[in-house]
Amino acid sequence: MPRLGNPTPQLDYWPEETVVDEQDLVVAGISLLRLVEVCGTPAVHSAASVIPGSGGQPSSSDATAVLVVRVLEVERQNSRSTVIRVDARLDDLRLVWAEALLIGRAATLRRKFCLVVHSSPDEPGTHGTTENPVLLELPVDVAPGDLIAIPSRSLANDSLSNDSAPYRHPLTGRADWQPSSALR
Repeated sequence: MPRLGNPTPQLDYWPEETVVDEQDLVVAGISLLRLVEVCGTPAVHSAASVIPGSGGQPSSSDATAVLVVRVLEVERQNSRSTVIRVDARLDDLRLVWAEALLIGRAATLRRKFCLVVHSSPDEPGTHGTTENPVLLELPVDVAPGDLIAIPSRSLANDSLSNDSAPYRHPLTGRADWQPSSALR
């Protein structure tokens, strides 16, 4: 029988107080499964970044976000090729792909590379776009309905402490984003 669970993440890439277990990811006291239950997907949660190499010490100026997407379809084209369609556009996002974790259930530790593409549930007949597919290593038993959590260390600047500087969205880098008061 294959081993179940998530691989051990590099916590320097995740927000402060990230706790990983077999099925859930808790970030700064917020369960990502509960966040998805309340808000749906795609969902984003941000908290202070961890200072790399500090053993988990939070940064006073940087934030890390986590994007949670839902798998809509898994198309196994042959024994070597799998296409995963998710409910979020992944192109132009600054994500740490190597740290992607399956949450919501125990998955096999055996992994394989898959092409991950966006598929819009709002556009009937849309099977996703392969213009900017992402190659991602996921458990071999990934299935529709699964949730994938991916961190982003892109909210890096002193704009969290400088009221005159533009705020940047943690995933897209867009300057029109306003962080929650918890990050200021």
